[in-house]
Amino acid sequence: MHQIRYKSFGEKAILIEWQPIISIEILDDMLLFQSKILTQKKNLITDIIVGYHSLTIVYNDYIKNYLEEIIILQSIYKSELTIEKKPHFLWEIPVCYEDEFGLDLEEISKKTTLSKSEIIQIHSEAIYTVFFIGFLPGFLYLGGLDSRLFVDRKPNPRLQIEKGSVAIGGKQTGIYPSNSPGGWNIIGKTPILFFDAENEKPCFVSPKDRIQFISICKEAFFEIQEKMKNQTYQFQHKIIYD
Repeated sequence: MHQIRYKSFGEKAILIEWQPIISIEILDDMLLFQSKILTQKKNLITDIIVGYHSLTIVYNDYIKNYLEEIIILQSIYKSELTIEKKPHFLWEIPVCYEDEFGLDLEEISKKTTLSKSEIIQIHSEAIYTVFFIGFLPGFLYLGGLDSRLFVDRKPNPRLQIEKGSVAIGGKQTGIYPSNSPGGWNIIGKTPILFFDAENEKPCFVSPKDRIQFISICKEAFFEIQEKMKNQTYQFQHKIIYD
């Protein structure tokens, strides 16, 4: 059991906070608690929003008595409910790191003293964990970036970053799911769409899934991009249980 704090968060929500660190152990504990809550109170809840070290429970109706509700949540957290393990997925995400798309590779190379090819190799060898999805719909917050690639965000953000841009910001890497301003360092681009409001599940990735980037050439990039438009692209993924 972890030491966690409960706070009112508006008239229809409660914020639950863990120790403020990025940790797989904390992520596991949060997702287990989320499953227990949904098992016990699914019909009373609109959404549960996952953060790096927090859950925000959004209720259908106004919370009449916060203290009573927190006591109920504490009891659920400590309970020995048997929760069926859900599979997660390791998604292989193709990325083109060529200069046309890797706008900041040269700058990162100078800051890290690594060659462009070394940056690409290090970035694509790692397997990243999806901690949560936020900032923009479909924006994945990924843990597991090699410390050799830690680069500060840009002091002056770009006004427009293209959808699919793969970037590094501080100790994190991520993918812009839509055109957006942003201050992360762009190292490549993926043709994969991470958010489509018309799909039953708009973002196909879930917290605790894994991501591995696969380096591809420009020709392959445009081929996959066309398949995404035609909805004929076959996602490469493996089922994992942990």
